[in-house]
Amino acid sequence: MLKIINLSKSYKSKKAVDNVSMEIKKGEIFGFIGHNGAGKTTTIKSIVGIHDFEEGDVLINSKSIKKYPIECKKEIAYIPDNPDLYESLTGIGYLNFIADIFKVDKKERQEKIKYYSEKFEINRALGDLISSYSHGMKQKLAIISALIHNPKILILDEPFVGLDPKAAFTLKEIMREFCDEGGCIFFSTHVLEVAEKICDKIAIIKDGKLMAYGETKEVKGDKSLENIFMEMIDNE
Repeated sequence: MLKIINLSKSYKSKKAVDNVSMEIKKGEIFGFIGHNGAGKTTTIKSIVGIHDFEEGDVLINSKSIKKYPIECKKEIAYIPDNPDLYESLTGIGYLNFIADIFKVDKKERQEKIKYYSEKFEINRALGDLISSYSHGMKQKLAIISALIHNPKILILDEPFVGLDPKAAFTLKEIMREFCDEGGCIFFSTHVLEVAEKICDKIAIIKDGKLMAYGETKEVKGDKSLENIFMEMIDNE
């Protein structure tokens, strides 16, 4: 579903992402792990078409994000690490705005908004201005907006930041449900315990290069994912 082929992205003379290749298949939750500045967000922004890149390609269901950006973006949903929402809108106004962009019909959007807003317990706040929302509420709204148009692929940058334990648990449930229904998820995280528990595959990136990539149980072996990660980033 999502294939990254020899992706390289540079800022001036430095390669922020260096010849990275990964594949995320139908039904998989894929965790992307690295310290701050390792290249996670640059990789993600290249995947979703925000950043151009010098080498390689990104295929969304066999279509190149470079050659077919509009078609590819119809099939994905992206949530950045710090969602920038239109704070002058109400929660429901924002969700309807996103649904309008993706031409989601009225009945379907109402069903999805009801289902996900109740799951995340913000249904009573949808009539309020987004400017009054806490960071966690904004994160929940962004997640709902990402799911409203039935994307095939979810791409999330640190999705658990700002969520309380109950909301984080709900998100993990939704992620597995999404993949069980035929989607796939690529997400970055610093919460290694979560990645170890829910990810089918993981990749560890350091200084723009992949240090490990594969099924979670194979990458970590008999150790914890935290131990493997610390060994890799400390190994010069």
